[in-house]
Amino acid sequence: MDTSPHLARQQWMSLLAQADPAELALAMDAFAPPADMSWLRPAQTGLYMLRGRIGGTGPQFNFGEITVTRCSVQAGGQIGHAWVRGSNTRHAELAALADAMLQDAGRHASLRLQVIEPLRRSLDRRRDDASRKAAASKVEFFTVVRGE
Repeated sequence: MDTSPHLARQQWMSLLAQADPAELALAMDAFAPPADMSWLRPAQTGLYMLRGRIGGTGPQFNFGEITVTRCSVQAGGQIGHAWVRGSNTRHAELAALADAMLQDAGRHASLRLQVIEPLRRSLDRRRDDASRKAAASKVEFFTVVRGE
């Protein structure tokens, strides 16, 4: 993993957005929000247009819409943002709060150890399970050549 602070933030924001909401809530229970916490943008649910390209390089086209929930919070002098798939407002709020708290140098190490790493292991486990399930249904096609 790259140690650049901006890339590290992108990585933990992605992980928080992909985390199971119940696991994120359980992990964040140990951390009290700062007393000066204020919502800059309360959780709002809306639609986001997905765009695609044919072959990855062709002209863009509208693929479809996806429901997303966004949220922004200021906590401890830091501003945290979250965009999560679906309409779970609590997931967006916890992800935004975790983002703000992870930017605080005093809390970063403990949050990384108690929130980010367990969520990363859980996400890796879910991806491995999905990969194994897909591999189990893989079909191999062989071409039989007739002698001519």
